Amino acid sequence: MKSPLFKKPSRTALRVLVLAASGLVAAVVMAHGDVVPQSVDTHTLPQLGDKWLDANPYNEQSPARGEALRIGSSAYNQNCARCHGLEAISGGMSPDLRKFDGDCTGLADAAKKAACFREMDDFFTATVRRGRVRDGRVYMPPFEGTLTQEAVWAIRTYIETRREP
Repeated sequence: MKSPLFKKPSRTALRVLVLAASGLVAAVVMAHGDVVPQSVDTHTLPQLGDKWLDANPYNEQSPARGEALRIGSSAYNQNCARCHGLEAISGGMSPDLRKFDGDCTGLADAAKKAACFREMDDFFTATVRRGRVRDGRVYMPPFEGTLTQEAVWAIRTYIETRREP
């Protein structure tokens, strides 16, 4: 005797299930909001020119750091949080940016530490500008042409303040 719990579902039940699942998927996608990269107003920051800098100009000694942090926080929320998480706390979908340059922070040698941070700055700007594609799949969209150098460095400034101790 067959159990009534394991009956083959009717076509109508399958259609209802498919429609409900597609509605749920649409709701989740819409919850992410507009996934088009958003430009950032950086007119209150010192303008950096067309040539990309090798290191973050809004470092701890920069008088513009506070403004860069303000703009970077907003720009991060507009462009990065949907994948990398609010306050840079990843939910597992994308890299946790609080740990982005964690290997550098633990270095005791000052010269090696500075070189490590420069290397991470280079990796960061290259990734943000060109995005990340692997096997034809886009893991991160390119932001060059949407985000200015000032905006990218402001986001980097914000991420630096989110480092795990």
